[in-house]
Amino acid sequence: MTPALCRDCCELTHGADATCLGCGSGWMLRHGELADLEIAHIDCDAFYASVEKRDRPKLKDQPVIVGHPGGRGVVTTACYIARQYGVRSAMPMFKAIELCPRATVIPPDMSKYKRVSHHIREIMRAATPVIEPVSLDEAYLDLSEPHRTAAGPPAEALARVARDVEIEVGITVSIGLAPNKFLAKLASELDKPRGFSVIGQAEARAFLARLAVGKINGVGPAMVQRLEAGGIRTIGDLQHLSPSELLGRFGKFGRRLVHYANGDDDRAVTPDRPTKSISAEDTFSRDTAKVSDLLAEAKRLSVRVAGHLVRNGLAAGTVVVKLKTSQFALLSRHRRLAVPTQKAEVLFEASRPLIEKEADGRAFRLIGIGADRLVPADEADPPDLFGS
Repeated sequence: MTPALCRDCCELTHGADATCLGCGSGWMLRHGELADLEIAHIDCDAFYASVEKRDRPKLKDQPVIVGHPGGRGVVTTACYIARQYGVRSAMPMFKAIELCPRATVIPPDMSKYKRVSHHIREIMRAATPVIEPVSLDEAYLDLSEPHRTAAGPPAEALARVARDVEIEVGITVSIGLAPNKFLAKLASELDKPRGFSVIGQAEARAFLARLAVGKINGVGPAMVQRLEAGGIRTIGDLQHLSPSELLGRFGKFGRRLVHYANGDDDRAVTPDRPTKSISAEDTFSRDTAKVSDLLAEAKRLSVRVAGHLVRNGLAAGTVVVKLKTSQFALLSRHRRLAVPTQKAEVLFEASRPLIEKEADGRAFRLIGIGADRLVPADEADPPDLFGS
């Protein structure tokens, strides 16, 4: 049966039901490859404008343009309402005001946007540490088995990221899930705002055929002109040419065109920084103040973190406990280990007193277990200490 993802409860199931069997929601995403794809592109929806609307609730249903006003100013971002009037990024501000005179123009606040971007990046890290930022408002994620720290398949992890960004940050994101970066980026643009779209390998070639050649990564205006001068206007036109013909006409770049035209892309998701920590976290379906609930979840998370350490040849020198209260206050507690470890039981036992100390009757909505001060695996768990 076709896999189906509930965007509300973030559960992946198999079946043809119109609504989620778990929560009754009708907000379902179905795709034959949904359970198998592992590369994602996440793009914040009208990022700067969305942040400004979040901070100015009275502007929620009004057109908003972020940019420097004045004769030489340009539009940095326009909200979706302003876009209905034809306003676009990089448009001269005077032209944007002509198109949408009712718009509220707000100068950009880059320091604020950077803080929000950092918060979103931390939410992404609950799913995987392998994140490649493209800008403040978009990034690629590798959720393949060696890297994924979130429980469940990638689609579920991504749905939780979108949900948590909306709840904690107050803006929305659109997600593209695919076999590679090229297709994931295209997918994230299909259903904005608040979208979640999938392009599978089986449909990639047919999907690409109708697109303009300018949609190919690295094909700029000059290359578009060159391709169109040769009668190549769509990716489908490229698909009808043999690899030898493309190589002969475009040299090394022709080889790239061959791959992209067929939906292939071997570029890896390249993190912005080396892996310095590994963590796993889960949000409770209901807030809990029970120590037993917190410890039970911490034990499961410790197993996930330990598995990730083993797969990546690393060991933890410090255990980190992350707790988020029902009021969204974030607590982070650390405990340095006597020796580095890859063992789930060691991680859990180190986290136990940290959790018990904080569980003072407050209700918590999220718990996370992290591994910090990472070292190579050969420094982990000396046999004379652990008997193995």
